[in-house]
Amino acid sequence: MGSGQVTSSVPSGPSEFQGKHVTVAGLGVSGLPAAKALHARGAIVTAVNDGDDARAREQAAELEALGITVRLGDGATLPEGTELIVTAPGWQPDKPLFLAAERAGVPVWGDVELAWRLRGPDAAPWLAVTGTNGKTTTVQMLASILKAAGLRTAAVGNIGVSLLDAVLGDEKYDVLAVELSSYQLHWAPSLRAYSGAVLNLAPDHLDWHGSMDAYAADKGRIYEGNQVACVYNVADPRTEDLVREADVEEGCRAVGFTLNAPAVSQLGVVDGILVDRAFVENRQKNAQELAEVSDVDPPAPHNIANALAAAALARSFGVPAQAVRDGLRAFKPDAHRIAHVADVDGVAYVDDSKATNTHAAEASLAAYEPIVWIAGGLAKGAEFDELVANSAKRLRGVVLIGADRALIREALARHAPEVPVVDLDRTDTGAMLQAVTEAKRLAQAGDTVLLAPACASMDMFTNYNQRGDAFAAAVRELGA
Repeated sequence: MGSGQVTSSVPSGPSEFQGKHVTVAGLGVSGLPAAKALHARGAIVTAVNDGDDARAREQAAELEALGITVRLGDGATLPEGTELIVTAPGWQPDKPLFLAAERAGVPVWGDVELAWRLRGPDAAPWLAVTGTNGKTTTVQMLASILKAAGLRTAAVGNIGVSLLDAVLGDEKYDVLAVELSSYQLHWAPSLRAYSGAVLNLAPDHLDWHGSMDAYAADKGRIYEGNQVACVYNVADPRTEDLVREADVEEGCRAVGFTLNAPAVSQLGVVDGILVDRAFVENRQKNAQELAEVSDVDPPAPHNIANALAAAALARSFGVPAQAVRDGLRAFKPDAHRIAHVADVDGVAYVDDSKATNTHAAEASLAAYEPIVWIAGGLAKGAEFDELVANSAKRLRGVVLIGADRALIREALARHAPEVPVVDLDRTDTGAMLQAVTEAKRLAQAGDTVLLAPACASMDMFTNYNQRGDAFAAAVRELGA
C-alpha cells in the first residue's frame, strides 16, 4: 500500500516547500510518496537511490513522468542546491550524503517527520508504539480495539503502510495506531504523539545507532511532547527511565503495564483478568476489568504484555473497557508470530520465525516447556549466553541451522552442556526439512518443537516469512 497511494490535492495557498530544493534519499515504501507529496507542493525534487535494480528503475520512471529528477546508483553525493533532505528510515546517519549535509547545514528529515509536518489542522492524533520486539502485534491489537470502539482508524507506519499515505489520503481518521522504528524516530525531531509506548529495550541495530545508549535515546523520542500518557514496561526499568527523561505536556502521566497485579497508574493481570488501575476514577481503590487472558491470541506472556500496552494506549484515548475485550477477541496475529502449525504424534510445532533477535527468542521460549528448539541464522553481532542460560531448563534438545550457528552452539556448551544438539551444516532448500526431522527425533509427546531462530534469515532465506513458510511446509510433510 506504500507507493503511489497519495491521493490528496495540492493544498490551497502557498506551500512552505514552493521552489525549495529537496533531495529524497531512497525510493521504496517511503521515498516514492515523499517525492510525490513534495513535488505536488511545488518543491524542486531530486530523488537519489543507492540501488539501480529493476524495481528502482520502475519507480524512477514513475517519478520522472511527473518531472522529478532521479539519480540511481548514487546515494552518496549531495545534489547541488539541496536545502532539505527527506530520507528513507533505514539510511544510516554516517552515510556520506548526511555527512555532506551536516557540513552544508542542510537539515535531514525522515518520512515520518514529513508526514507529521504535512498534517492538516484537523488531523487525527497519533497513538505511537516502539520497542525492540512486539511493535507490529501491539499496533494491530490497538487498531482492533479502536475499531471495536467505533473509531475510524488504521495501523500505519513501520507496519508497511506509509504514514504519508494515511495523512495525505482522502480517508478521514479519528485516531491513528502508529508503529515507529528506532530509525524512523531518529529522523523525526518534531513528532509529538497523543500517547506513546516503549514496549521493551534489548540490543538491536547497534551497528546503525552506534551504541545501546544512542539506540535507547532514539526509542525514547516517542515520549517527547506526549499529551496524555507515556506507557512503559514495568519489567524493563529502562523504558521508565526514558519516560523520566522526556519533556511532556503538562498533565501527561506515566502509565506502566505488568504481568503482575498492577499498582496505581498501571495495567496488569489479576487471577487471569487484564485490569486497569490507571484510567479509572479513584484509582487508589478501584480497578476496571478489561478482558480475560484467554481473550489474547496466543496467550503467551510476551503477547499478554503487548495486549496490556495496546489497552493502555486505547484507554488513554477514552476507549471503554468493553471495546478492549472485543478488540482483543477480534484480533488475529500475523503469520510467523508464535503460530501453532500442527500437532504430530503428540508434539506441537510452533512457528516464531519473526523472533529474529535474542530478546524475541527468549520471550518465545518462555511460553513453552519442554522445547526442542530450532535456532540459528545471521546473528547481527548478537551474543547468546544470556538467552541460553535463561532458557536452558526448558530445553529437551536443540537443532542449529544457518551461518552463525556456532555462536549458539558455544553458548549451549557453556550453559546447557547436557542438552543434545544437532548441528546442520547445510544451507540448501532441504535444510529446514532435515531440521524438522531431527527435531521430531529429539521430541517426546507433550513437547513443543519451536522455530525461534534468534537470528535474521537472509543467509538461507529471502526473509523471515519464507523461513517460517519452509518450517510449516516441513511440518506438513512430516505429518503426511
